[in-house]
Amino acid sequence: MLHTFKVEHFQDEECIFYLPSGFRIDEDTLPHTVILGTKRQSAKCKRHPNGRNVIGISTALAKSIHLPSKVDSLSLFCKDECVYAGVLIGIFTAGFTSFRLSPIGQRSQFFQKLLSVQSSLGVIPFVFGEKHIDWENGLVKGFFHFGEGWEIEEIPFPNVIYDRLPNRRSEKRKTYQNLKERLQREYGIPWYNPGFFNKLDLFERLENDQTVHNFLPETLSFQTLDDIERMLSDYHHIYLKPKNGSLGNGIHKITYSRSSEEYYCRFRDQDHKNRLLKFDSLERLSNTVFKNRNLDNFIVQQGISLLKENGRPIDFRVHTNKDEEGNWQVSAMAGKVAGSGSVTTHANNGGVVKVLTELFPDERERQIIEGGLIDAALLLSHAIEENLEGYIGEIGFDFGVDDNHHIWMFEANSKPGRSIFSHPELKRHDLLTRKLALSFGIFLTQQTVHHPEEMIQ
Repeated sequence: MLHTFKVEHFQDEECIFYLPSGFRIDEDTLPHTVILGTKRQSAKCKRHPNGRNVIGISTALAKSIHLPSKVDSLSLFCKDECVYAGVLIGIFTAGFTSFRLSPIGQRSQFFQKLLSVQSSLGVIPFVFGEKHIDWENGLVKGFFHFGEGWEIEEIPFPNVIYDRLPNRRSEKRKTYQNLKERLQREYGIPWYNPGFFNKLDLFERLENDQTVHNFLPETLSFQTLDDIERMLSDYHHIYLKPKNGSLGNGIHKITYSRSSEEYYCRFRDQDHKNRLLKFDSLERLSNTVFKNRNLDNFIVQQGISLLKENGRPIDFRVHTNKDEEGNWQVSAMAGKVAGSGSVTTHANNGGVVKVLTELFPDERERQIIEGGLIDAALLLSHAIEENLEGYIGEIGFDFGVDDNHHIWMFEANSKPGRSIFSHPELKRHDLLTRKLALSFGIFLTQQTVHHPEEMIQ
């Protein structure tokens, strides 16, 4: 657990660093180098002359290591007579604009809220993109927000990079791949949460894991209509989902009525209207609904008879995060009730977010479901981490619970949306998830410093 200390600047032309009185360190081995991100600077390091429990940084040192003047608190740790002045976390994204008030477009507010937790953690987070890197001087033009507005500061390359690319298109760009590989190879900077999960690939990797396979509905890549016929016979209804879809877009629910021998397809059309169509054959359904779509880009997933509220299906969003000790924890949980006639529970389809106390007045039932969701989320987080490449620090799960209270994982998202935090009872969980997203950067930084051999992937 790192301790955070207030920062005070003082005028001096020498590089001087005052250690807080409460910072534990062997007095015989005081550091002589100060490190911020990838920048190292020799400095006179000594206890604060007034015995105060604050960090003192001379103006010369602050300038040399490019410490932003408005950083008012830092966490400290030492290794090999070097003191690490905070953890510099670069939040990498795309979609920058020329507007000062919203430099990252509509996502500016999200990043502003993410940066707002910096003082409580003693980290220095900033947002940047590929065009903001000065390779020659080892500096980045970082976007900061200290509460009064967006500012750009030149800072060293970070200790760790938190990947917040907005979509799959941006992460497939060759320039991004080259940039990431260079920062990892030349500077040893670990990236966490790289890449969007591919639905089918994830299920295929997990289905042989004995600890979690019972949470997985049958899921396969579309091959022929015979597969759908067989699954409809087994499960009564199925879902067709785009392999790389998001926000519930493109999902179709197909149901077979044994009594009337008819097929029903529920989906949201291009005009954002919920549709329910009836067909006398699966082939006619396919030729009508998917005539301009390539079904090879879809997966077929087993339908589950979900718990309902007033006849509307419920699914559950559960967020997990890794903390600064590197341990998984459940950081947020909510139910989502489907909108009228909707195939999904997403807000843009009329879905409503509810906390578990609203959905399950009976405390015993609520505890059973909550406990099951927590256990499933933690087991699956560990399994995903073990079966996928890269450092994974957060996951957003979409779970279903059937009439027998069995838990099913529909999807796992490496860059989960935050729509559930619109609920007033989830405000503190909103804050917790933002803190943990950066806390994992602290863990990776310490691992890189103390156990570099374990960080080779």
